[in-house]
This record gives sequence, structure tokens and C-alpha cells, in this order.
Amino acid sequence: MSPIVAAGTAFVLILGSMILGTVLRSILPEQHLTGDSKEVIRLATALVATMSALVLALLFASTRSSSEHTSSAVSRMTADIVELDTLLAEYGPEAAPLRKAVRDEVGPLIDSIWREDAVEGRRADSSVASQSGSVLYMLRELKPQTTVQSSLQARALQVSTDLSQIRLTLASQPGDSTSRPFMSVLVLWLMFIFATFSMTAKPNATLTAILFICIVSASGAIYLILELGSPFGGLMQVSNDTLRGALAPL
Repeated sequence: MSPIVAAGTAFVLILGSMILGTVLRSILPEQHLTGDSKEVIRLATALVATMSALVLALLFASTRSSSEHTSSAVSRMTADIVELDTLLAEYGPEAAPLRKAVRDEVGPLIDSIWREDAVEGRRADSSVASQSGSVLYMLRELKPQTTVQSSLQARALQVSTDLSQIRLTLASQPGDSTSRPFMSVLVLWLMFIFATFSMTAKPNATLTAILFICIVSASGAIYLILELGSPFGGLMQVSNDTLRGALAPL
């Protein structure tokens, strides 16, 4: 489910619970909503609101950590690609076909990661895998003539292996790092909170407007968390501009 659909669903459910609370207020006896009953409802609502705040903070911390880890992996991949190209340039003219192969690989690699379909887009695609394999094969096929070239080849092989590991890490990362059970429970708690708000207070235009704004805010928070949990799609995706422009044309 996309973040906008999930947030929209949450908005409808919470709004429906608020309407239900208004209906319940009109049919429940007055003594059920006054005195000690009202105090207990207030305390129960405060308890659920506290738990909701904790879950919201936990979800944000989890998705933020995942997003930062992914961004760090992309930055490392960019640095490794630049380093690999530098090593091949220092190796000499014999490595020119390899430098071209690395540049040919960057575009398909980016396209295989940054897709609207975050799950399918990060699966290891055969064309990219074969190109990566050809680069490694070409690196192994180099015939160093000096100790310096031998050192450069060894380092280039290490960097290329690191690149493959990072790509596989990104490919195995789940498309949505947000916990669905946590999100479902959070929406249920928000429904309870807004239902009790509208049930314990007599409806009026000011109260309705404030509760509506609160519902929009809660749904917006859910949307932002879900967007943050999808680092390769949506409005808050990790940028690929640095990676795409890392290597200048030969």
C-alpha cells in the first residue's frame, strides 16, 4: 500500500471514529458522560494518547535510522565508484576499456535501485549483475607489468567487491521498513482518542474544526513516516544525482 493511500485510509477511519463518537454522545445517558465516568474517560484517553506518542516516536526513529543507513550506503557506493575510476586511470591505458565498462554500469545500476516499485526495483536484475561480473572479470584479466600496477589492481578488485556487496545490501533491503502492526495499532488508538474527544464534548463549529485539523495532522504524520520508510521512491527518496554524476565522460 502506498503512503498516500495508507494515510488517506487512516484519515477516513479516524474521521469515522470521530463521527461515531458524536453519535454515541447523542444516544448515551447523560450520567455515562459526567462525573466519575467523565474523569475515567479522560484518564483512559490520556493513557492511550501517551502510548500513541511513544509508538509514533518509535516508528519515526526506526524509519529515520533506516533512511540514514541507506543514504550512507549510497554515499559509500559513490565514493567507491570514484575511487575505482581513479585507480584505473592511474593503472594506465590498458585499463581504458574497464573505465568505460564502469561508466556503462552506473546507469543501469541506478535504474535498478531507484524505481517507483520499491520492491521489484531493488531486486538484482540480470543485466546489471552480468555487467558487474564483466567488470570483475576484466579486472582479474589485467596483466600488471610493475609492482605499482599490481598494487592498483589489488585495490581495484577490493573496491569492486565492496561495490557488489553494497548493491546486494540495497537489493535485500525491504521495500517498506515501517512496521505494519505498529502502524495498525497506532491508527486504532487514534480512532479511540478522537472518538472519546467527540463523545465527551458537545459538538460545535470550533470543536469540529479543531478536531478536523488534528486528524489531518495525525494522518500527515503517518504519511511522512511511511514516505521516510521508502528511501528509493516517493517525495523523500534518497537522491541519486551525486551517484549519477560521479564520473565525468571519458
